[in-house]
Amino acid sequence: MIVWLNGTRGAGKTTTSEFVQQLLPDARVLDAEKVGEVLMDIKPGLPATDNFQHWEPWRPLVVETARRVLEYTGGTLVMPMTVLVESYWREISGGLTEHGIPIHHFVLHADQATLRDRIQNDKDLGPSTFRFAYLEPYAEAAHTWLHKEAEVIDTTHITADQAAQQIADSVLDR
Repeated sequence: MIVWLNGTRGAGKTTTSEFVQQLLPDARVLDAEKVGEVLMDIKPGLPATDNFQHWEPWRPLVVETARRVLEYTGGTLVMPMTVLVESYWREISGGLTEHGIPIHHFVLHADQATLRDRIQNDKDLGPSTFRFAYLEPYAEAAHTWLHKEAEVIDTTHITADQAAQQIADSVLDR
């Protein structure tokens, strides 16, 4: 099974995924961003883009990587990855479903003011124009399709470990 943690950059997906992994039996974290990093390392580079998700190979490689890891290890993959383009989500989730892999899709949500504050005051990354740039696309995706496709966990007033507990409880109750 896959527990997919979606949400905008700065929402706490990576931190929360580590807590979720500890709460679910036989779980591992697979960050699909690493697949994008592999593509970014191709020399000479692939066509210029502002987001590796736009490269056609990224989406099927995410599916294939997850499938192969699950085939090898079994258990659960916790995958923290922002996907805000609906057709990209459909391609990934459809590919996983075709392989018979159940997906529990969650969105870590916080209001815009909280997200801006978290990005501005991030002690590890500092303020990030890259992360700020995704606030509006996230708001649009949340309004049009994303919140209908996932279980929304409002993290505005809770910690990452509390969000992880809600996610683990939901997964284990299904």
